[in-house]
Parts: sequence; C-alpha cells; structure tokens
Amino acid sequence: MRTHLVWDWNGTLLDDITAVVGASNAAFAEIGLPAITVERYRELYCIPIPKFYERLMGRLPTDAEWLVMDAAFHRHYVELRAACGLTDGVEEILTGWGAAGRSQSLLSMYGHDELLPVVRGYGIERHFVRVDGRTGPSGGTKAAHMVRHLAALEGVDPSRVVVIGDAVDDALAAAHVGAGAVLYTGGSHSRAVLEAAGVPVVDSLADAVRIAQDLAA
Repeated sequence: MRTHLVWDWNGTLLDDITAVVGASNAAFAEIGLPAITVERYRELYCIPIPKFYERLMGRLPTDAEWLVMDAAFHRHYVELRAACGLTDGVEEILTGWGAAGRSQSLLSMYGHDELLPVVRGYGIERHFVRVDGRTGPSGGTKAAHMVRHLAALEGVDPSRVVVIGDAVDDALAAAHVGAGAVLYTGGSHSRAVLEAAGVPVVDSLADAVRIAQDLAA
C-alpha cells in the first residue's frame, strides 16, 4: 500500500501566517490586549486556542471574552486572507504526488462550510480524495477530527499515513491514530517549538514530502 498524505491547510498549504497574526491582534484589541509580532506568536501559540490566550493574558479568557475574541478573529481573518496565496510549490507538489499514483487528502481546523469554497477558490480541490474542515465549535484539538477523517477514507491504513502540518497539534493528531507526521516551519510555530514534538521538522513542503515517503516506507 502506498503512502497517503493528510495535508493541513492554514499555515501549511495556505501561506496565511500574516493574516492569522493580524486577525489575532484584532481579537486581542477587543479586550485591551497589546498586539504581538509574528515571532512572538510563534513562540506562544498552542492548541487549544484558549490555552494560547491564557499564555498572553496570564489566565483563561472568560466565556464572554472568548466569544468576543473568537468572533473578532474570524471576522478579520476573512478580510485579511484575501491577500494570501498558496505556499511556494504547492501546485507542483500536489500534482506530482497524484501523478505518481499516490493519494492525498486535506484536514483543517478551519470551519468545514467555510473551508470548501476557499480550497475550491485556490484551484486545488481536485488533488484531494477528501477535504474535511472542523465541525462543531472552534477552540478544540485536531485528534478527534483526524479519527473521523481517516475513517472516511476507504482502504487507507493509518500506518501508511503521514500528516504534514505546521503545528504541534498536527503531530499529536497523527500520533493519536498511529500515523506519521512532518512539521513545516512556515506557519504557526517556531522551529524550536516544532522540534520539541519529536517528529521531523522541515523548512519547505518539498522536503516534507520527501521525508514522508521515507517515514511510511
């Protein structure tokens, strides 16, 4: 059985870290928190998101604060994402993987109903045997979504799956289902944070794919 790739979307296939940080700063401003840089974001970011906010605030946000910040983030992110493009080489990488007779899918923590038209708009939906976004409220982890995603893929053995993402949560979700993982430095975490996850860390998606082939060999 050939290696199956499960791609992350935000910060991996989509180069949107500037939009994510801009939307986060807009959310912080709603409750009087100062703006942070991309570098600071990458040092502090973690899943679930309320824990990330706790690192900034010194406490968990109240339910009311969470609702305000979450709504502000998504509102501003939609506006800022319009200026974002795919990560360098994505079209060629996805095309090459499929041309070799291998399968790939996409699993994102971006809301499912919002994700589908966005992926379609970037012209790459055809490369994936399945595209799944988050169902239910935001703020959780990816593990349960990964279980459902793989269960919906017919004939895919988790031991032959490699998850490619930009967050420690991607590695944790992969481990939860017995899959491999490769983490990419262009998104939400610093290299130091990613390396602490104990999986391969790369600076390009092309390198991620090469390593993925070896991991599931």
